[in-house]
Amino acid sequence: MDIYDAVDAYTTESAYVSFEENVKGRIRPGYLADLVVLSEDIFTMPADELRNTKIDATMVGGRFVYQRG
Repeated sequence: MDIYDAVDAYTTESAYVSFEENVKGRIRPGYLADLVVLSEDIFTMPADELRNTKIDATMVGGRFVYQRG
């Protein structure tokens, strides 16, 4: 599984399974803003370096609940 399929499975597919695909799983107007901001671009980095990626911020319901200092 490549990184694109993994992110899709974690976001859109999990929203579909929980019958929430109309409000979760994508960054779109009207959708819940539950997301993380990562320290690196996981789509362009080598797969063996993914484990070194840090979470810079977490947003739940459109509000930041964590920001790395």
